[in-house]
Amino acid sequence: MAAPLLSVRDLVVEFPTRRGTLRALDRVSFDIEAGEVLGMVGESGAGKSITGAAIIGLIEPPGRIVGGEIRLQGERIDSLPAERMRRIRGKRIGMVFQDPLTSLNPLYTVAEQLIETIRTHLDVGEREARERAVSLLDQVGIPAARRRIDDYPHHFSGGMRQRVVIALALAAEPELVIADEPTTALDVSVQAQIIDVLRDLCAEKGAAVLLITHDMGVIAETADRVAVLYAGRMAEIGPVRDVIKAAEHPYTRGLMGSIPTLAHSSSRLTQIPGSMPRLDAIPPGCAFNPRCPEVMPRCRQDRPDLIDRGDRRQVACWLHASAARQEAGNG
Repeated sequence: MAAPLLSVRDLVVEFPTRRGTLRALDRVSFDIEAGEVLGMVGESGAGKSITGAAIIGLIEPPGRIVGGEIRLQGERIDSLPAERMRRIRGKRIGMVFQDPLTSLNPLYTVAEQLIETIRTHLDVGEREARERAVSLLDQVGIPAARRRIDDYPHHFSGGMRQRVVIALALAAEPELVIADEPTTALDVSVQAQIIDVLRDLCAEKGAAVLLITHDMGVIAETADRVAVLYAGRMAEIGPVRDVIKAAEHPYTRGLMGSIPTLAHSSSRLTQIPGSMPRLDAIPPGCAFNPRCPEVMPRCRQDRPDLIDRGDRRQVACWLHASAARQEAGNG
């Protein structure tokens, strides 16, 4: 089998502090295939954005990767010198941030920013770069793109600015696009448009997408597979329909139960008791054990690794350990 476009193995990210070292990501592993959209979901502080920052080499010091590896098309990129990584960032990996104002320079026109990005990563002249920039704006749904390309960022609405940021992320035709909460600050109708733009453009170009969000509705509409993070650890990963219909980790079931649906009327949504632990107070064993309705003595002592459940599905839960051993024995 061909290597996945992106492979993350046992990734560990730590932040030294005066009170001790905080482990923000603890042995996180996943793959993304070319043309695939992997949704990454979890509560605030679960480690979603840190995962994206680690992949593109933008973890804020003193944070650092202390274990594991990240490979892009089989090439290890987590240990590259800063200059080599800078060339990969933008050219092979595009990034869409939550707030477009942090990605766009208010002092330069959209044309100047797009053309600079295109010419930095592609061997084209000024005129060709401008035509490519106009085409990108047109593709992401900017009306009258040829006229509006010379506007400044503040001339655009929030949704239109986010479209410009997507155009910037796709300017060098990257192999991977990381979208970190790209729709959080937008109203629902604009959210749907932005997600459609990102999904369709990347499908056309065969790029992979890591879509980071706390919104399971966005994941359900967009992703091929979903990865669920909890307290810096991978709880479950699998095809999005399978996980939504029959989640196997108690935390994932809690997330799914908290989504309102029209199909099932209920007076109350499922509520997960308690809150996610602080990084300096993660309990031994499974990090979810203080909140888990199905906790067993082993959950409080031993940390479960990801267990293969077939069909590209894995879950880190002791509830499935005996079943996995039985299946292995029968095989």
